[in-house]
Amino acid sequence: MSDVSQPAAHPPVTDWVHDFDHTDPQWTEDPFPIWEELRAASPVVHTERFLGCYMPTTYEAVREIANDSEHFSSRRIIVRDVRPEVARNAAPPITSDPPVHKPAKQLLLPPFTPDAMKKLEPRMRAICNELIDGFIADGKVDAAARYSKYIPVQAIAHMLGIPEGDSDLFINWIHMILELGIKDESKLLQAVQEMSAYFRTHIEERRTKPTDDLISYLMNAKDKEGNPLEESHVLGSLRLLLIAGIDTTWSAIGSSLWHLAKTPADRERLIAEPGLIPTAVEELLRAYSPVTMAREVVKETTISGCPVKAGNMVLLSFPAANRDPRMFPDADKVVIDRRENRHAAFGLGIHRCVGSNLARMEMQVALEEWLKRIPNFALDPAGTVTWSQGTVRGPRQLPFLLGKAM
Repeated sequence: MSDVSQPAAHPPVTDWVHDFDHTDPQWTEDPFPIWEELRAASPVVHTERFLGCYMPTTYEAVREIANDSEHFSSRRIIVRDVRPEVARNAAPPITSDPPVHKPAKQLLLPPFTPDAMKKLEPRMRAICNELIDGFIADGKVDAAARYSKYIPVQAIAHMLGIPEGDSDLFINWIHMILELGIKDESKLLQAVQEMSAYFRTHIEERRTKPTDDLISYLMNAKDKEGNPLEESHVLGSLRLLLIAGIDTTWSAIGSSLWHLAKTPADRERLIAEPGLIPTAVEELLRAYSPVTMAREVVKETTISGCPVKAGNMVLLSFPAANRDPRMFPDADKVVIDRRENRHAAFGLGIHRCVGSNLARMEMQVALEEWLKRIPNFALDPAGTVTWSQGTVRGPRQLPFLLGKAM
């Protein structure tokens, strides 16, 4: 018999305002009306679940918390059923607070500049076309399983210098950490240990055969005192790049294709005006932001007039902020030529996403290459769209009919 206790199932939510749960099937399926209800009730709501957790519901409340590292720590970035001891260098810089945060983040910026992305773009276009080649003749496809999932996986593997053929390993670890790990500590620990062992092997290989990739880049990096980074820092940053670089963009590409499959007018417009795709990508990021982060309240304070107490977690929902009508006119509508769009899909404050240039480029290329080759597609009425649960939301099954099969 296993000595690891099985995760308790969460009872269904009957009162969203006082007892919300972001892992509830109703939230997973369609969170937008829930966020509207919460926003109408209060700028900050609270649940006793997850050992006590707040959620800011407005753009302003989310922004206040994201910009306040004195009262809100980033040492825990996922709201879960347990709060074990915080591991040092869990995933710097995303799990770091000032003053440690800034140098850890600055280390990661150079590989993700717009110029670096331009160099990567031809490989990205090739990846998209290789994937499309695999299913275009079939007349139907699960676009999440066969397309959106593999684009960011293969891109980050290419940047890290690890085999693109190991993609399924990476996808499984991410599922264990971001979904199963919310309720089952053993799954999370297993994935972290397996990832660390995997990267240690690659680090060892590079000691004798240096390479021109992100692993060697981190191995050669120095801290602000000029010393090499501790192994735990290198491993933590590699785990972060793999986790943050895959699930988020896979979800954003999938949500974008889902929207275009059920909104032919938007699809036809983007085919007629491909120059509009970068603007549309920003709106799709706003409307279907994949990432909800977390903070831990370390000092009592007030947010938008609401008191928050130390010892609670905060579900920092950038997706809910992006649906706030006080910030965005017609917030619940997807307006693909929306010009003014200060969305929070990549976060706000010091922890704004390091990989935003990469994600934008991947989304743009993924949509351009798909629309060039598959201008006509629709949701397959015989299939079911399913969405991921928890920290990152995106389609996990996305059955389409393609072209003539429609």
